Amino acid sequence: MSRIEWRQDHVAGVPLNRHVGFVGCIEVGSVAYDGSNRFWIWSTPLQEDAWGYGPTEQAARAALEFWLASWLENFRPFFQADGTPPA
Repeated sequence: MSRIEWRQDHVAGVPLNRHVGFVGCIEVGSVAYDGSNRFWIWSTPLQEDAWGYGPTEQAARAALEFWLASWLENFRPFFQADGTPPA
């Protein structure tokens, strides 16, 4: 089960082929359908040049979640309870 809550994006009440992912109130990414290339693109506002794609919406969501978990791992020393970074 994903920790990301997905919400379908809308413009003027019309649903789009774009879904925005949130963890709590923080937007962590989105997946959107690219009709000209026929695949789903994921991106994140957390890092400007982080993006990718998948053949399906579920594949793009999974790729975003994998990237997010890997990226957040870099911050583990900061959040560790003893406050001392590993040597």
